[in-house]
This record gives sequence, C-alpha cells and structure tokens, in this order.
Amino acid sequence: MGKGEEISTTKYLIHAQINANGIVEKPDVVGAIFGQTEGLLSNDLDLRELQKTGRIGRIKVNINSRGGRSKGEIVIPSSLDRVETAILAASLETINRVGPCEAYIQVSKVEDVRAVKRRKVVDRAKELYKGMMEEVTPESLKMIEEVKEAMRIHEITEFGDERLPAGPNVSTSDAILVVEGRADVLNLLKYGVKNAIAVEGVSVPKTVAELTKNKTVTAFVDGDRGGELILKELLQVGEVDYVTRAPRGKEVEDLEKEEVMVALRDKVPVEQMYHDLGVKVEKIEEKEKDKAEDKITVLRNVLKDLEGSGNAEIFDDALNILKEVKVENLYDELKNIENNTYAVVFDGVISQRLIDIAKEKGLKHVVAVRMSDVVKKPSPIKVITR
Repeated sequence: MGKGEEISTTKYLIHAQINANGIVEKPDVVGAIFGQTEGLLSNDLDLRELQKTGRIGRIKVNINSRGGRSKGEIVIPSSLDRVETAILAASLETINRVGPCEAYIQVSKVEDVRAVKRRKVVDRAKELYKGMMEEVTPESLKMIEEVKEAMRIHEITEFGDERLPAGPNVSTSDAILVVEGRADVLNLLKYGVKNAIAVEGVSVPKTVAELTKNKTVTAFVDGDRGGELILKELLQVGEVDYVTRAPRGKEVEDLEKEEVMVALRDKVPVEQMYHDLGVKVEKIEEKEKDKAEDKITVLRNVLKDLEGSGNAEIFDDALNILKEVKVENLYDELKNIENNTYAVVFDGVISQRLIDIAKEKGLKHVVAVRMSDVVKKPSPIKVITR
C-alpha cells in the first residue's frame, strides 16, 4: 500500500506513550505490538491481518533513550470504525514487555482525522469569505439588500377575509406571533420569523381573534402607548398565551435581529400581564367557573353510583380515584392520606367530625347523601348533598 493511499483512507490516529525500563529501539516496539496483541482479540482485529488488508497503516514509533531508560510515542493510523479503533487502542495497554525490558504503554488520545480536516476547511472558508467581502463595494451591498427586500415582500401573504399581512407559515404553524402592522411582519421576515400576523389597527380583526383559539399565541407589540392599547384589546377578545414588547420607545418594525431574538426569548406568560395592565379577564374567570361546575356534575354522578353501596371514594383534583373504602373506615383513611386530596364522595351522612378532618387535609368538596347538624362549615369546603 502506497503512502498516499494510507493517508486517504485513515479515519483515526491512535496516539500512545511508551516507557521502557531499558534501552529499546523502534523494531523492538513494533515487534512487541504485533507479538503481544496476537490472539488477544478476534481474528477480525488481528493487527497483522488488519495491516495486510490496509485497515491499519504503518505503525510509527519515535523513541529516545536516556540514562538506561527509553521513552517515546507510538502513532497507529486506522480506517476501522470508531468502536473497533477504540478496542484496538485499548489492547495496546496490555503490552508489558518490549524485548527483554519491562515496558508500559498508555494511549493518550484517539484523534479523528476528519474532524481536523473539517476544522481546516472551516478556517480556510473564513479566509476565502473575508477576501470576498473585501471586494464587495457599497453599490454591491445595496443591490444585495434590494434583492433580499424583494424576496421578503414576495414571501408576505394575505390571511383571512380581512386580507391581513402575514408570514407564509401562519396557517401551518402551531405557534404564531400577533404584531401591529405590515412593516412589523416584513421586519420579522428579514430575520427568518415567518409565523407573524398583523392586526393593522387598534381594533383586533375577527380573523385574528378566531386564529388565537387554536394556536399558541405570543403578542409582540411596540414599546409605546399604542402597543399597550393594542395589547389590552387583544387580551380582551383573543386567547393570548405569552406577551412580549419592543424595548421602551421602539417599534417592532425598527428592531435589529438581536433585539427581536431577546424580545422573543424574554416573553412572559399572559397571566403576569393581566395584573400589570389592570385588564379584567371575565373570559378566564368564566372558564374556571365552567370547569368547577363540570367537576361538581361529575361528583354528583359518582354519588348516584355509590348510593346503597356503603362505600366512599376519595379523588385528586383531576378527579382520579385515589382510594375506595367502606364508609365506616372513611375518617381513619382521610386522617392517614397525603394532603393532595380534592374531594370525597360517600354513601352516608356528613358529620362535623368529617368536615373537620376534610378541612385539615385541604379538601375542596365533600359529597354525600345528606348532612347532619354541622355547626361550623369552613368556607373553602363546598358541601354537596342529594
């Protein structure tokens, strides 16, 4: 095998250090490597066979002797895969003699030749690019920007009945950005953000309001009074998940790429904005109320199923059954259960003793056939009877 062929097929270089307690030379080291690894691994990884088939290259040894001791470096080129190369490298460390001398070999590293080549390619590409940019005149840069701008305008689409300016990915993306105007959409397209849609005015179009119901929505507004007004309107009529704003006094259409990326990274959950802007969110309160009503309906249905059984069921806040027990054991069971219970439903009578343990354990609902003379009913607990 010629030298050029060896270099072209090499994937890895095994680098190892050798120390020998005596004077040894290169042929002694090479002989020890072949001799002492023979039969250690399978025939597939036998060094002599690998060298015959060109899967490992010529073993290079650089060794020096001083004061009756020898020290040097071993380099073995390998075109095996990563695992086989690592096994071969580890096998070198089993060698304990070179000629008549005690010796010690330690692998220092396995170098990926292709990674080195890639680094060289990147470095050279940077040099070439720098040279190219030095030749670009201001006129050329202007032309490049004109072409880019034309492409951005080509990318912008019209969405919905109101023909709102939007990026091409608004209809397909799970997440969208709602911005103020066409210029904002264009500026975001410049930085590769293709899922923005503009409201085009303070009044939020019906198309945007509908769109927000099925998407993860981030409102991205200007850092001025106008941005605040649009945000308030959007929070009232749309279903927004996150909010972010341009830096104070700046508009989204004027932001540099870094400012856009920082704003998107620093978006905040919408709940935080409700308090900051003093927006009343009846819609969210209604949703929570609806959820609570749904849970009560489920618990009432459970009570119907339990009537006549003498059983009790304990639920978590997702209405998963934590435990089912006999009513006579319910008090003791509640006493010992973890503090993550949400409701208890049972075929029996609610007593003051049961209400007290329910309060202690943080229950929200107690559901039963009827209630006895309960003197104190803590307000956090909702009592439901048939």
